[in-house]
Amino acid sequence: VLVKKFITCAQWISSISIHPKGDNFIVGTYDKKVLWFDIDMGSKPYKILKSSDKAVRKVDFHRKYPLFASASDDGSVYIFHGMVYDDLLQNALVIPLKLLQGHKVLKGLGVLCYTFHPKPVSYTHLTLPTKA
Repeated sequence: VLVKKFITCAQWISSISIHPKGDNFIVGTYDKKVLWFDIDMGSKPYKILKSSDKAVRKVDFHRKYPLFASASDDGSVYIFHGMVYDDLLQNALVIPLKLLQGHKVLKGLGVLCYTFHPKPVSYTHLTLPTKA
């Protein structure tokens, strides 16, 4: 059963992550954007972050801390502070914290996957395509 539709303003979606509290989610797009949605604020994105030079492959929230990150084909991972308040009258706070660079870009592919450690540390992984 479809409950609600959201307008992404993006041609292709690469990944979606739901905030641990459940009222917010982020969408990574191949259009170089990260879209933050607040379910209570309507069907359009609350924030549009254009931090990458190439496609965003993965977005994810930390399960315990107010952090989220995006990984992209330009070989970078952006870490953000994303605070969601219990007060429904106060909007979410999004602050860029750290840019992790130095990942090797091979055949146009940068960082394809990453995960947060239970403590505020992140790990990234590059998977090379295999020849068919």
